[in-house]
Formats: sequence, C-alpha cells, structure tokens
Amino acid sequence: MPSESTEPLDHAVLAADLAAAPAENFPRFIVPGCEPAMAALNAMHRLHYPPAWLDYPHRDPTAGLCTLWDEWLPGPCLWADTAGLLVCDGKSGIAPRLKHSFLNKFIDAEGYVATHQHEGIGHLHGWPFPYWIGSPGAVGAHFSAAGTASSVLPEGAPVAKSTAGWTLAGAEDRGLGAEGWQFTLTAAQATVTVSIGVIVPRVSPFLQLRWAVKTPGDLQPFLEWETEEDHGFSPDRRMSFPSPAADGGITCEMIPLFRHPRWTGRITRLRVGFGNPAPGAEVVVQALFSQYDTRHNINNFDFIRGAIDTFLWTGDTAFMRAALPRLRQALRYAQAEFHTREHNCVLTTWVGHEGTTGLVRHADGTKTLLPGSGIGSNYWDLLPFGHKDGYATIRYYDTLVRMAALERDIDRHPEWNFPAEDRFDPTDLEQHAVAVKAEGNRIFWSDETGRFVAGPDHTGQRHDYGFTFLNTDAIHYGFATEAHARQILDWLEGRRIVAGDTATGADIYRFRFGPRSTTRRNLGYYFWGWSDPEQFAFGGQVQDGGAVLGWSYMDLSARLQVDGPDHAWARLREIAAWFAEVQAGGGYREYYRKQGLVLQGDGAAGGLGLDREFFESLLVPQIMLRGFLGLAPTADGCCLTPRLPADFPSLTIDRIRLKGLVLAVTASRDTIVLRKVSGTPAGPFTVEAPGFQPVAPIDWAQTGEVRLTR
Repeated sequence: MPSESTEPLDHAVLAADLAAAPAENFPRFIVPGCEPAMAALNAMHRLHYPPAWLDYPHRDPTAGLCTLWDEWLPGPCLWADTAGLLVCDGKSGIAPRLKHSFLNKFIDAEGYVATHQHEGIGHLHGWPFPYWIGSPGAVGAHFSAAGTASSVLPEGAPVAKSTAGWTLAGAEDRGLGAEGWQFTLTAAQATVTVSIGVIVPRVSPFLQLRWAVKTPGDLQPFLEWETEEDHGFSPDRRMSFPSPAADGGITCEMIPLFRHPRWTGRITRLRVGFGNPAPGAEVVVQALFSQYDTRHNINNFDFIRGAIDTFLWTGDTAFMRAALPRLRQALRYAQAEFHTREHNCVLTTWVGHEGTTGLVRHADGTKTLLPGSGIGSNYWDLLPFGHKDGYATIRYYDTLVRMAALERDIDRHPEWNFPAEDRFDPTDLEQHAVAVKAEGNRIFWSDETGRFVAGPDHTGQRHDYGFTFLNTDAIHYGFATEAHARQILDWLEGRRIVAGDTATGADIYRFRFGPRSTTRRNLGYYFWGWSDPEQFAFGGQVQDGGAVLGWSYMDLSARLQVDGPDHAWARLREIAAWFAEVQAGGGYREYYRKQGLVLQGDGAAGGLGLDREFFESLLVPQIMLRGFLGLAPTADGCCLTPRLPADFPSLTIDRIRLKGLVLAVTASRDTIVLRKVSGTPAGPFTVEAPGFQPVAPIDWAQTGEVRLTR
C-alpha cells in the first residue's frame, strides 16, 4: 500500500504554537501522486487532534463539554483511531468522555440544554457575556468573589466593602466574610430590603442571587419589588424561588422575572423574603445582580445531533438507551419554545434576542447604544441573530432529518429495547422538515443579493452582510434549494458580483484557507457591547471580514455538492499549499506575526480564527473522509459513496474506528476495499455502497477483507 512521508512538515508543526500528536498509530490520507498535499493534510489533522474541547472545563473533567461544538466535533473525535489516546489529564478515553458529556450535560426542567461554556456572569446556563456591568438600568452587588472564575469581577465590579443599601428585618448582621455577607435570621419571616439603584426590566430579565444557608431551615424564599409608580411591596409583585442547596454551599439562583407580568416600569427597590417559620437559620449572600438572557437557541439541536453521531460511530446501544429520553425532551422543548410547528422556522422570543441591533449609528457620526438588544444566540456571539433565525432554523432542519432517521432505526431494531415514551413519528418529522426547508428558503433568502440573510427581526427587517458561513451551512446541511445553492457558489467564486459588497471576487478568499466570514463591512449590526467596530479594519475581526479555518469544511462540502469533486479538490489543494507554507514559516502565530496580521484567541480580538479556542479547525481534513471517501456511519455499519477527484487514482484512509472495529478503506473508480486492522464489532456489519454490487452483512470475526465492485 503506497504511503507518503510527513517528515518535511513534522518539524515545523512541532515548532509551532500548537504541538502535533505523534505520527505513530495516527490515521493517514493516502493518494498516489498527491503526496505533498496529503502530507500537509495529514499534518493538519494531527495538529488539531484531539481538540482541547475534550479537556474542557479543566476543573471538572466529568462535566458536560461545551454544547456549542457538539454538532461538529464528536464524529471527527471518534473515528480517528489513535491507540487509546487519553484526554482529561490522562483520565479518560475520548469515547467515554463524549458519552459522559451527553449523559450528564445539564438540561433544565423545561428541556433547555445548557451551554457549558466557561464561567462568566451572564446567564449561568448560557454564554458568559454580555453582563450587567456598565449597562444603564442593570445593577449588582458582589460581596465576595470566592469560587468565581470570571475575570470580569476584579476589573469591572470590585467586591463591595460594605452593605450600604441593604436593610435587614428580623435578622442580625454578622459582617462580611470570605464567602460574602453573613447574617442570622432572628425572627420568623425575616427579610432584607435592597436599594442599590434603579432597575430596568429590559436589561434585567433575570436576577441572579448567589447565596447559602449554613444551618438547616425550612425556608420558602421569594423576591418582591416596588416601582416608581407602585410604592411599597405587594404579593402581586412577587416571585418565589427555591431554597439553596442543603449542603451549605453557594447556590446560584437565576430568578426569571421576565415571566412575571408585573416586572415592568422602573424598579426602585427589591425585598428578599426568606419565608422562614422560625428563627435560627444562618444565611450568606455572595451576590445579587441583573442578568441578561444569554442562552443559545441552537443548543438543543447541537446536543441531539452530537449524541446521534456518538451512537452511530460507537454502536453503543446502552449509551443511546440512556440518552434517548433526553434527546426527545430536548427536541420537544425546542419545538414548543421556538414555535417551530406554527411558523416552520425557529422563532426566538427571549428578551434581547429580537434580531435587532444594539448599536445605532446616526448621520452625524454619533452612536446610540441600546443595552439589552442584539444579544447573540450562537457561535457568532457579536451578531444579533434572533427572532426568525435562519442560522438556528438550518440546524433545526438538520435535527429533524437526523432524528427521523434515528427513530426509523429504532423501529427496525426492536431488540435494542429502547424506550418508547415520547417517541417521534419519523414520517411526521420528515414532512415537517420539508415544510421548514420551503419556508426557510422563502423568508431567509434575498432575491436582490442572491444569498441567505439574517432576519427578519421582530420589526420585519432583514440584515445582509454577506454571511458566507450562513450560506455554506445552508448547502452543507441540504437546506438550500438547488437553485439557491447555485447562486451562492457563483457569488463566492466571483462569477456574480453583489453590489455594495466590500469584498468581491478573489478578495473573498483573501486569506487563502477559506472565505471571509462576511463580505460587506459591518459598522452597525452588533450587540451593544461591541460599540466601536471601526477600531478594526475590515478583515481585522473574525466576524467582520475575517475568516475562521474550521468553516472551510462547509465551504468544501458545498463545492463538492454543487460543482463536484474536482472543484472541491482545487480548493482543498490550495488549503494544503497554504498550510505547508504557514508551517514552514513557523506556525500560525509566527507566520502571521511577520505579515502584521492578528490572530484571535484567548480573549484577544483578531481577524483570523485558527488555533486556541478555534477547536473546529479539526473539521477541514474531514472532507477526505466524509466528502471524497463518502463514509458515513449507519445504525448497522456504514455507507460509502466515494466521489474522487480526477487527480485521485485511489484514496486510502487507514485506522478508521467504527463500532469497535478499526478499518483501512481504499476507494478507486470501480472498487472499494475494506480491510480489518483490528477489533471486532458486536454483531454483523452492513456496508451500503450505492452503485456497487451489494454484499451480505459481514462477520468480521471470520473476515479480514471485503471487496466491492461496480
């Protein structure tokens, strides 16, 4: 079997900002006659595998992984057989880590799947920002930062040195301690009244109370408020919330005041009632502050698809048996919360997610900030996707298709003994998916510019900045119609120029490895916290003309689907040449430092997303497996639909782990060969290969190689 040397790139890769995995026992892409390009792609694959996402959050390796990457990384993490590579500080293999994440990721009582991003003082189960500090009408008091990892607190909200503005009734002040403000309830029905500024409900849909009860007590706490119009406290302006954890530790309670019909006007005072029937409880208040709704409306869709990928690659029926009720709950919640059945799209009604900007520019050059508007709903956290949300609707569509296929697989396999409760009818999901695609191609498509746009927002306005990621996603996930897909590729390739765009033609690929994220300069469509976009030139920020390496995968996939393998290979060949040049120049950061370009990462804004938290860079080489080889896991084995460029006499990918089996697969024009490297799946293994002669289910315990011919 032919192979190629990766040594010319290894030294450069290992000297770069990232460190590549060892070459031994790592999968290889092998194409005779294309050795230099394959060397670069193999090096890229090793450089970004495994993504640091698998070790996040470091402080608790048993916690759920950040949901944002659930749709992209489980498959790429699972198929590459790396001889037992451990993650989580060497405590777990990759498959157990992923399964544990999906089985233990927090889902609230309604069915919302938490984001599990790093700690901030945004919504506890949402994105870390935006936060209340510096927002008119939002308030906060932090008596302690103990156990708080957020870097925001020391800089933006110094820990309070006194309890000014807080008045106890039926309680004795015991002073400020390491955990916060301490007091003892000395009478029944004790309260604390809070006067720390005027609160505007628009920017305070939630209040978060971080507190603890150190001695047992039968508390039934509640929050009341008075307004400029309604003085004093009243039960009709009250919301109850749970008592803190019984272990005496700090509980972060998010009180959803936006749901109360009388959380309106200008709030002048708050009162926390402890509802204690008797004295004696010792209470600690660490913080009370306004909180925006920073939840992501894509979480449930990403969670469902990532769990399905984990099941299909591993074949672990015990995992899916346990996960399935959570997947069904997540989809039902999303359908109800986002009114998808009524509107055939994702309609986000959360406060701050109306799809409108938080930054208004005036003709005289001045700007008005609208705190509480334009909050991000997804990966693109500066951009106000919301209301009727095309980005989320594309993911909802794909979730419907994937969930329908899973339910059909379950129907075909009664021996799996999966739970039947809350089962979805696959035919109904498929029919709904058709309606979602039709409606999405109507409301999110611009005939004027020939591409998908953001909005309509709650005012009916749409926003078009040439979102390349939105459009390549639409093709990749099968959401775009054939006619729309053709127009998108013509725009990206420069065969069609969109009037008013800042980047056109070849300049869309100015950074070589992929398209700019946007093609039209954006100075006014952001959440209010990104209030000075002109400080960066176009292309100097990844969400305004910059580029992210990982999304080249969707670009390649779109080209493969619309224009075929030769077109996709021409683009991939350019990416391979770029990568080889960059690595020879010292790696991403050194190479671009010499060019005067800034990379984004670790909190620093920049124009290129390549390393650090850009875990999705691992996606790019996946086009070899999922695109050109056309390998997809199925419930019973795999499906192979090779689409080889003319330059490929054959394509071999070795060390493909699938359902406990490690395979080397070679595809040529008329033949597919599957060779067992190691392992044995639990049962018969079915290979589907449209256009090739069918083969019976394979018993890999008795077979070492299978050959399929046309």
